[in-house]
Amino acid sequence: MSLSFKSVKHRRSAFDHLTFDRVNRAVLDLLYPRNCIGCGVSAPETFRYICWDCWSDVNKVEPPFCSLCGDPVAGAVDHDFICYTCSATRPHFDGARSAVRYDGVAGEALRQLKYEKALWLVPDLARLMYNCLMGEYPDQEYDLIVPVPLFHVRRREREFNQSAVLAAGLSRLLGCKSVPRTLRRIRPTATQTNLTASQRLSNVNNAFQSRREKRLAGKRVLLVDDVMTTGATVNACAKALKQGGATSVYVLTAARG
Repeated sequence: MSLSFKSVKHRRSAFDHLTFDRVNRAVLDLLYPRNCIGCGVSAPETFRYICWDCWSDVNKVEPPFCSLCGDPVAGAVDHDFICYTCSATRPHFDGARSAVRYDGVAGEALRQLKYEKALWLVPDLARLMYNCLMGEYPDQEYDLIVPVPLFHVRRREREFNQSAVLAAGLSRLLGCKSVPRTLRRIRPTATQTNLTASQRLSNVNNAFQSRREKRLAGKRVLLVDDVMTTGATVNACAKALKQGGATSVYVLTAARG
C-alpha cells in the first residue's frame, strides 16, 4: 500500500507531536516529581496523580440510580426508574450523571482543585468525567459545553472557576467547544453546603441568566459542574439555558455529594 506525501507528512507530524509530549512529560517529571494525592506513591501510571490502588478504592456512581437525575438508591432495582423528586417536580435538564462519589481520593482532588488552586489535577478529573459520559450517554451529541458560573465577586476572589477549568479539560477530550460566558450568575448566593433541599432550591431560584441567546438557539448543551448534591444549582442553570433557546441540556459533574 502506498501513502501520499501528505498522508506520510500528517502521520509524521502526529508521531512527532506524541513523542514531544512524552519527552516533555518526562522532563517535567524529573523537575517536578509526581506523587499520588491519595497515598503519595511516586509517578502513578493510572492517572497523572492517582495511582491504581487509590483509583481502585474510588466509589464510582453506579446503578441503581434515577434514570433522569442519576441519584443513587440503596437496594436492588432491576429496571429503569424515575425518583420521587423528579416525578413530583420534573427538572429542567434532560439527564444528569456524576462520575464518582464526593469522598476518598476523588473528593480530595476536588477539594485541592477548588480551595488550593491545584489546576494540575484537571486532566485526571476531566478524564473521570469523560469516561462517565461515554459510559452513560455514548450516543448523545452536544453542540456546546457550558460550565456553571460563579458570581463575579467570588470568581475574582478565587481567581478561577473550577467548573470552567473542568469544562475546558473535558472539551479537549470530547472535541466540543466550551463556552464559559454562556451563563451568568446575576446575584450572589449563599454556599449550598449546609442548606436543606428546599433551602437550596430557594437559594438558587432565578440566580442564573443566559447571555448568548443567538449562540444557544437550537443547541444541545452539556452543562458541567464539579459536584452535584440535590441538583438545585444545575437545574436552575438548565432552566436559564432553555429559556435562552437550548433544545436539550444534559448535566455532567465530577462527583455526587
